[in-house]
Amino acid sequence: MDFETVSPQDFGKSLSGIGINLLVRDVRRSAEFLSHVFGMTAHRVSDDFAIMQYQGQVMQLHADHTFGTHPTLGLVPELPPRGAGAQFYLFQSDPDAAVDRAKQIGADILELPADKPHGLREACITCPDGYVWSPACVIDTGPRIPQND
Repeated sequence: MDFETVSPQDFGKSLSGIGINLLVRDVRRSAEFLSHVFGMTAHRVSDDFAIMQYQGQVMQLHADHTFGTHPTLGLVPELPPRGAGAQFYLFQSDPDAAVDRAKQIGADILELPADKPHGLREACITCPDGYVWSPACVIDTGPRIPQND
């Protein structure tokens, strides 16, 4: 499917399984953040909407104003952060590289990369809208020592 040219109706019909749609204040800024820090591919980026693709999976970004009459908008706090309690894992992602890229643009790092008892190395990064993103990969070497900045 060509995400740049697909009609909204055909795109909607193609969705299956679990879908993620994030309401954001600024779609362009959010798409740039996700592309830069995590290597996601952004499609159809506008002030209203973007399709984000990561390892063959698709999620959507919608600007707040596009949900004007939708009941979900009433649940979004007026003041950040948003997404309290939600954590989005990006498996098979290098947490060290993602944290380095996030630091380059001044993103908040909630947790530096660390090896966890469940066999993953992961970190927690907050995007400008306050959602928590966790790049994680299988631990493939011995324990690593986090770098202090």
